[in-house]
Amino acid sequence: MTGYTAKQIAEILQQDDPKMNLRTVRYYTQIGMVPALELLGNKRVYTDRHIHFFRAIVTLTRTGESLASIQEKLMSLAPEEIEKIGRQLYLYDSNRVLEHETLAINEDVAITLSPRVSAELKQRVIESVSRLIKEDAN
Repeated sequence: MTGYTAKQIAEILQQDDPKMNLRTVRYYTQIGMVPALELLGNKRVYTDRHIHFFRAIVTLTRTGESLASIQEKLMSLAPEEIEKIGRQLYLYDSNRVLEHETLAINEDVAITLSPRVSAELKQRVIESVSRLIKEDAN
């Protein structure tokens, strides 16, 4: 088990989100947004599990979720699901959002496409996804 200090966690997370700092790491820990620290030898440390929690928190805050709803949601999820949420952080990168086009197909499905995708391919993707949704509804 790899153990991290709060400062090391903050440095790791700043690569994903420059707003994540030592104060935020400590605050989220204090209010119980992440699990209790692990005991390594005689020290309490953060682990990779905590990193997954922090990345999931950053991802969900970018979707507009409140800290209270995020905390409630994360406490009911399996570790694999929390890690999966954290891996989706790149989808909410502001540069990606500005550069890419997001198309709402219906209430439940949205597609994000790079500007490099041709108009013809974009239309074929929309038609294909729309057809699949209709088939699934029947």
